[in-house]
Amino acid sequence: MFGDNDTKLDYADVLLVPRESDLSSRSHVDLTVDHFETPVVPIIAANMDGVGTFEMAKALGQHKVMTALIKHYHLHDLLDFYSDDESSKYAIYSMGATEADWKKFVDFDERCQFDDIPHPIAVCIDVANGYTSHLERFVEEMREYYPEYVLMVGNVVTPERTEDLIERGADIVKIGIGPGSVCTTRLATGVGYPQFSAVLECAAAADAAGGEICADGGITCTGDIAKAFGAGAKYVMCGGLFAGHAEGIDEIDMPLPGKNIPFYGMASKEAQDIHNGGVSDYRASEGKFVQVPFRGPVQHTINEVLGGLRSTCTYIGAGGIDEIHRRAKFVKVYRQLNNIFS
Repeated sequence: MFGDNDTKLDYADVLLVPRESDLSSRSHVDLTVDHFETPVVPIIAANMDGVGTFEMAKALGQHKVMTALIKHYHLHDLLDFYSDDESSKYAIYSMGATEADWKKFVDFDERCQFDDIPHPIAVCIDVANGYTSHLERFVEEMREYYPEYVLMVGNVVTPERTEDLIERGADIVKIGIGPGSVCTTRLATGVGYPQFSAVLECAAAADAAGGEICADGGITCTGDIAKAFGAGAKYVMCGGLFAGHAEGIDEIDMPLPGKNIPFYGMASKEAQDIHNGGVSDYRASEGKFVQVPFRGPVQHTINEVLGGLRSTCTYIGAGGIDEIHRRAKFVKVYRQLNNIFS
């Protein structure tokens, strides 16, 4: 019944151990990596309503941080956005795996070629359940017809499926089922896998298969991002961390300071009502709706995140994000914080 007898861990169950470092200042840390044709900071704002917006991509792109765009944007809006290379340079095109998604992408690619619009830095094929044979065929066809694109595919949580998707054409496999702050898949279905262990195990499998992984979900703070990189993730996707900022909100709905902002999972009833006309009678909601405080521009948050990662690197002697995994040593913990004033 059980795959193995090891206890599986989440980010809160481990801490990175400090190590001797030659870095005398956080300013000596370079957070960019050369995984794409252009240097990037391998953090990705998730393709969620209120997060994966054009304005978020513009703001985070100033720091070379990536954004996976909402997959419900209209074709003409995407073409307008990608025609401005400076604004869209770090924006990932997101899509599902339906026939409509395929046709939309075919049109998008043809228009990009006709109008000489630069390709997106990557394409994210994003489905909740990455274990279907349909997704296998979809990835194979995308790789066959569009060999020039970097393909990010998910979501899964097991090494075997990670290897399988890479063999079928994925460059990057997205890891995470149920760890998100507004995801209720584990409650609704009983399915999931503790995120730290999933990242650790799938990263090793991806490396052996010649691919990479993106840790998606479960991030509550900058320390969790560092742990994901330490576990072997090449990229980390965050949703809730970037929720509630001005760049995720339409100007006509811009709130006053002190107001709360709606944030919801993309499998929630609210998202289904907006994008699909409601939850189909054969499925259940697998996301929740919450209110988060308005946090103003994303500039302060991303500065805190990048500053925290530079501190991680100085504590463990890593010259940059690419070295965190090599320098990482973890210890299991029963408590990682003193919460007396929480």
